[in-house]
Amino acid sequence: MDDASAPQTVDLAKEYETSGVAEVLRELDEELIGLAPVKQRIRETAALLLVDKARRDLGLEVETPTLHMSFTGNPGTGKTTVAMKMAGLLHRLGYVRKGHLVNVTRDDLVGQYIGHTAPKTKEVLKKAMGGVLFIDEAYYLYRPDNERDYGQEAIEILLQVMENNRDDLVVIMAGYADRMDKFFSANPGFRSRIAHHIEFPDYTDGELSKIAEAMLEQQHYHFDDAGRQAMADYIHHRRKQPHFANARSIRNALDRARLRAANRVFQTEGALDAIALSTITEADIRISRVFKGGLDVDQRSPS
Repeated sequence: MDDASAPQTVDLAKEYETSGVAEVLRELDEELIGLAPVKQRIRETAALLLVDKARRDLGLEVETPTLHMSFTGNPGTGKTTVAMKMAGLLHRLGYVRKGHLVNVTRDDLVGQYIGHTAPKTKEVLKKAMGGVLFIDEAYYLYRPDNERDYGQEAIEILLQVMENNRDDLVVIMAGYADRMDKFFSANPGFRSRIAHHIEFPDYTDGELSKIAEAMLEQQHYHFDDAGRQAMADYIHHRRKQPHFANARSIRNALDRARLRAANRVFQTEGALDAIALSTITEADIRISRVFKGGLDVDQRSPS
């Protein structure tokens, strides 16, 4: 058999590397701690898209897959970050033209008076075309208890665009799992258009400790031994309190710790080296006010 009559083939391993998919998945592993089931779902989706692309390259008939998604989970579990990675993944595989992410909430889509919602929604969709539209807390689009609410108009426009422009726009809807279930039950058009439902688990104590270390490192700070233990104690107690927001709560706690550290070193006499100016101690985590075990557990705000 000569080369002309030999069947065409595709090297999927080579495509995995040259397409940039491998790079995106490596970034996902390196930049996000934990989230093993989420990363596995993303890898599976990437594999499906790579195979579809290979089939298309070989001349096989391939229908554009439905790529709209639902991300469910508590705040601070990495949903927005994963959406950004997904946008890059889809761009590298040729499923969206630009690969950018447009992050919106209800206020960006729904107007406050008659005739205001349609242009707002269409403007957002125009910006998102060629990329990914990420709608956070999507269930707030639907408010059946308010007869004068204009969310339904935004929903109808979204549904139409999700169906007619699915080769140029991917919509990711995110929020708490129970509220998203109710939202999809009330709006079956969304459920039928969303093929990928990905659940984001809460982080464990150990994962949150690693996240805290990584966040400090990015700011060129570090814990001393006692400060590291105090942070672990804080995480253990804070997770049991209201309004806990996973990595977001950790970031807020570290911001407060850095503030206390700055105040502490500012009152220190004499010259200070880089280590002294970059160390978070036990005193910066623990405070005199007692909420839970002497830890800075603030129940007044969702931090």
